[in-house]
Amino acid sequence: SPFSAPSWEMSLKRRAIGVGTAMIRLQSRRHQSSMILKTINGVSAPLPRAVDKSPSGALAPHKLKELTFEENITLRKKHLAPSLRAHYANSKSGPLKLVSGAGQYLFDNNRRRYLDCVNNVCHVGHTHPRVVQAAAAQLSILNTNSRYLHDNIVRLAQGLADRMPDPLQSVFFVNSGTEANDLALRLARNYTGRQDVYCVDGAYHGHSASTLAISPYSKYSSVEMPAGAVKLTQPDVYRLGGTESSVTASSLAEYAALLSAGNQMPAAFIVESLMCCGGMVKLPEGYLRGMYELTRSHGGLTIADEVQTGFGRIGTHFWAFEPHGVVPDIVTVGKPFGNGFPLAAVVTTREVSEASNNFEYFNTFGGNPVACAVGLEVLAVIDDEKLQQNALETGQYVCELLKQVQQRQERVGDVRCSGLMMGVELVLDPVTKTPDAEGAAYVMARMKDAGVLVSTDGPLRNVLKMKPPICFASEDASTLANVMDAALSELPPLQRQLKVQNLNNTADASQPDAFEAVAAMLVRHGTSELSARGTCPAQSAVSEMIRRQR
Repeated sequence: SPFSAPSWEMSLKRRAIGVGTAMIRLQSRRHQSSMILKTINGVSAPLPRAVDKSPSGALAPHKLKELTFEENITLRKKHLAPSLRAHYANSKSGPLKLVSGAGQYLFDNNRRRYLDCVNNVCHVGHTHPRVVQAAAAQLSILNTNSRYLHDNIVRLAQGLADRMPDPLQSVFFVNSGTEANDLALRLARNYTGRQDVYCVDGAYHGHSASTLAISPYSKYSSVEMPAGAVKLTQPDVYRLGGTESSVTASSLAEYAALLSAGNQMPAAFIVESLMCCGGMVKLPEGYLRGMYELTRSHGGLTIADEVQTGFGRIGTHFWAFEPHGVVPDIVTVGKPFGNGFPLAAVVTTREVSEASNNFEYFNTFGGNPVACAVGLEVLAVIDDEKLQQNALETGQYVCELLKQVQQRQERVGDVRCSGLMMGVELVLDPVTKTPDAEGAAYVMARMKDAGVLVSTDGPLRNVLKMKPPICFASEDASTLANVMDAALSELPPLQRQLKVQNLNNTADASQPDAFEAVAAMLVRHGTSELSARGTCPAQSAVSEMIRRQR
């Protein structure tokens, strides 16, 4: 393990940190339970603890022998559902058997180190000592449900609300992003009295029945939209081939037309502030503001899914909806909140939460003292270690490096970055943008062989997706870019003959800047001449500029 195991005495000392424990006394007798006497805020609280003596005589937890790789695979196939697929299962070396982690690194059963660019759950780093200690300390004192008063839950609610814009002040604690989005839908439908929810193609909001219904991301569910869900076009500027303003305009027009029909009035409009599973698609400028205005003008609520994007990951802001200049009615958060511990939340307005007073919301584990202790420590670590600033600076650096890879590698059609959220889209043709899912899978596998973990995603499975812990460093950025560059270089060259059709539809002889841009793109991808020059002035102009630039 990257961190040495502490002694029992040191463990007790660490567990006392930050929870107001003034004294811990261990009493152990033969054939009896030991007692840990804790004085907490001046109140003595004897707590029974079962004794399990190790060969050395010290208290120790029950230990299991580590399984071999083969034993693990055998038990997995026998007892786990086949739909639970292992990452890298189809690679030559097979899936990874991980045994430990530290910071931005993971270690397998052979003690080989991997740079983790996949796991956005361990937000401040794997096994962060402060987070581990916070969990252990609270677990050694009390863990119960939120129907009892406890300082941790109200402190965390306040800490989360303080990081939200007004009037988002009312907090529900749950255990996962799925639960958060499920509850958000329930709140919206209860508030509006409507059922229909508008979602965006390529979105993923969770694995419950209600959240899968609004998740057109086909990897986890049927692509057919059930009743109560309306799918809107994904505002993917690269795929749609327009400008940000034109994609925003067409998206708003589509939404307005559906609302004007009056058949399905919105309970809510939900979208990830940056579409992660959908291919790391950044929402174009003006999109979120326009969609929110349309939703509200027709009586619906707006939901920002920040389960993957929140807590400073984008660098410029703490929440990914903030750069768009909007305030949602409901925000859902999850994954990074607990740094690997099950913790998520819904934050909404007092008006929305009070509209649901006709039912009691209770979640057995949501907001338990241990989870809240972890959440408080995660927020503190982000601030103390200036990790949001690190996400900004390191994110800018890795984005520059990935764009340099794009200049060298003809298969890289687009690079999209927001802090430490990066997507690299691979294509077989830079003009037609034919997706290269096979190439993306190959690069992912080869990067794993070189000790760097990334994933592939997007509706077409051709996007290399990276969202590492936000303690990611500049040297890690260089490693990531270099290994990706090397893996891409192993792929066979693309066909260099590119076609430019209907050029006169987009440019004319009075648009030399447009011709220059097209010519530069073609030269970058190795084109020496147009495959069919034709006789139109636009094609002739571009052909001449290609010859001149080369």
